[in-house]
Amino acid sequence: MTARLVPCGGATSSAGCPGTSLSWRDGTVTAVDEAAGGSVSLRPAALYHYRYGQEVSGPYGKVDARSVTGLALLDTDGLVLLDLPGAWDVRAVRGFAEAAGLPVVAGPPTPSGQVRALLSGRAPGWRRMSGLPRPRASRWRLPLAVCAGVTGLAVMTYLALSGAWQAWRGLASLGRLALDLLDAKWLAVAFSPLLLIARPLAGRLHHWRNSRGTVLGPPGGPYLQVKKDLLHLTRGRDHIRTLLLARARGSVAGLLLYRHAANTGLVITTRAGRPLHHLPGPWPPEDVHRFAARHGLELRVCTLSREEYVTLLRSCPDACP
Repeated sequence: MTARLVPCGGATSSAGCPGTSLSWRDGTVTAVDEAAGGSVSLRPAALYHYRYGQEVSGPYGKVDARSVTGLALLDTDGLVLLDLPGAWDVRAVRGFAEAAGLPVVAGPPTPSGQVRALLSGRAPGWRRMSGLPRPRASRWRLPLAVCAGVTGLAVMTYLALSGAWQAWRGLASLGRLALDLLDAKWLAVAFSPLLLIARPLAGRLHHWRNSRGTVLGPPGGPYLQVKKDLLHLTRGRDHIRTLLLARARGSVAGLLLYRHAANTGLVITTRAGRPLHHLPGPWPPEDVHRFAARHGLELRVCTLSREEYVTLLRSCPDACP
């Protein structure tokens, strides 16, 4: 007996529908990513149909909330074998699960922090299939963007010196709106020419700050930084979470850098070692040590057994999947 399941929409309201699919045969679930051309066969213990809220920074500092949906394949300990972002029809998921003899755990009513924490628990061999084609940068895109930026800078300078600064602002706003509609955001440098200088400088500044221990993590995030006894967790332009340090009567007192099998990650902890936020992925030990030493945070580095890893994940209230 064979069953097939496909998503009906994107992981967020603005995302495209993934080109992924699930099929079942003789107890084995096979996931196919048509966009990337890859596939994987697994024997999961359960399906996890998830939804969680995520705050993102909008224009003028406005904070908007968006919903992220998807389907995950879990092992016997509730660790994620495969993450499939996208909108999956509830009835279709239930029908597929019944045909495959798999339970569907949790669901949309679960608090967002608990959903993110569960999704951050990666089993050995963890994978995420986006089902979306990777943008291919053409050879002519960079030269064209540079030319557009130089032209925009010349027009901006001319209008500013001519006393027509308001005309430039209106032209730039209309231009950025048109690029959004035409899905050509990479040409935004034409209407924000200072990006020619600002972006490279921002990247170098971030790496320099990382080498000094003032920030921790890649420029695109997630990364940590401390400002006035507050630990800020940021991804790109989106502010994820703010926690008060223990020295200011807050909760954050340390960092736990762990390894389990091929999985690594970082956990923000209290003075008692209780986890507060889980950040799975590679974190260079020397960078973590510099950051912890600079801000007076206790650092623990350890290798976890399977049982310790599962216990840690189950006790963590929030995470960045």
